[in-house]
Amino acid sequence: MFYLALAGGAAWWFRGEIADYWKSAGGGAVLGRRKVEKPEPEKYAALKTDLARWRVKLAARLAKARTDSEKTAVEADARAVLETALPAMMRCWLGTPWDFNGTAVGPGQGKVACGYFVATVLQDAGFQVDRYRLAQQPSENILRSFLPKSACSLAVGEDYKTFAADVAGREPGVYVIGLDTHVGFVVVDKGGFHCIHSSGARPWCVVDQDADHAGVIQRSNWRMLGNLTANRSVLRRWLKSEKIVVRGT
Repeated sequence: MFYLALAGGAAWWFRGEIADYWKSAGGGAVLGRRKVEKPEPEKYAALKTDLARWRVKLAARLAKARTDSEKTAVEADARAVLETALPAMMRCWLGTPWDFNGTAVGPGQGKVACGYFVATVLQDAGFQVDRYRLAQQPSENILRSFLPKSACSLAVGEDYKTFAADVAGREPGVYVIGLDTHVGFVVVDKGGFHCIHSSGARPWCVVDQDADHAGVIQRSNWRMLGNLTANRSVLRRWLKSEKIVVRGT
């Protein structure tokens, strides 16, 4: 079981402790190309439980924080936790079959559509959102349920190489990307970016693709992107377990 007492401190220290655990669990924020051929439901359940413990502990720290600097430190730690845990949880789904109508509730537990993959991971990470309503929305509404318009960027008809270079140079974090007829996650770190999504093209399953192999992004004309973990409002809603109203419902 993963349980580490949280005492304040710089996020860089906190991030290192978390990364050690999630790397040992097969996750981690390092964006290597993992060749996972089958889903990992047991690992996913353990990560989900451990992340819930982190959220409760961080929420308690936030409730006790009195100064802006104390609150900012908690938010930085929450961001470090999510930027490590979320990619680890996503990768537990690798190999889960895609289906346009798939509503799987966990890795390997049936087939999963792109929207349901995104919505289920976010719900299981502790965001208080109705996964059914969220999954059934257009990708723009999925993004805008979490982020204001000002925190989302939109590129239409942009050359993929230009777009990919822009994304690779962005602030690290866990992004949601909306495409012409698709939605998924983009994870950015100092090594570039990966797209983790339930693919409706070969190999028709949840995949982790680097910039050179992210065909679904390359083929799309419409690309909307928003950094969830860099947004203070998103972090606060996660910490406080506040309900997220699905846009468009």
